[in-house]
Amino acid sequence: MDLYQPISIDAEPYEFEFVPVRCALLIIDMQRDFLEPGGFGAMLGNDLSQLRRTIEPNKVLLSKWRAAGLQVIHTREGHRPDLTDLPPAKAVRGRGKTTIGDKGPMGRILIRGEAGHDIIPELYPLPNEPIIDKPGKGAFFATDLHAILQNVGIKKLIVTGVTTEVCVNTTVREANDRGYDCLVPEDCVGSYFPEFQEMGLKMIKAQGGIFGWVSHSSKILAALE
Repeated sequence: MDLYQPISIDAEPYEFEFVPVRCALLIIDMQRDFLEPGGFGAMLGNDLSQLRRTIEPNKVLLSKWRAAGLQVIHTREGHRPDLTDLPPAKAVRGRGKTTIGDKGPMGRILIRGEAGHDIIPELYPLPNEPIIDKPGKGAFFATDLHAILQNVGIKKLIVTGVTTEVCVNTTVREANDRGYDCLVPEDCVGSYFPEFQEMGLKMIKAQGGIFGWVSHSSKILAALE
């Protein structure tokens, strides 16, 4: 495979074309508190299997992407320990007994440096893979992601991770506004709620791909062969 020549992937609403060296794999928020038993997500009573099913396809795609020498970027949602980057509007959402900054099963919830904030071992970043620590849902808000992508010549993104309707969808929309084309492999993204998974993907590919494209990791892997 010539990494400098365009390749196409069967996708909805139509083929997604990209030059491998100008495309990054962006893995959103595959954090222990969201995916591991005993984490904050489980504490809230969520069905972890809906998210954990994404681990294996992400592992396979990540391994193939790395083997090709292509750009990988990871994100983590979380806040400074002093909470100075936590807007009151976000802090009060949910009105739960336990909220951001409180003590959780894996340390303070959504606080940088705590065990639960870190990325799961199965997908842990290599030293040369940037980690974007974001205080919001979208990966571009209050981060240097856009600058990094520009500096390394990235034009298109393959976006995976959790959750489909929140951080994945928000990031794809932010990327679209900044001129990036995004492909979302449906088996590599997940929601605690199956109906949100379905609608989140439909929103991305609706109206001729208003925000991006949707495909499957198997089609990406086949294109990389």
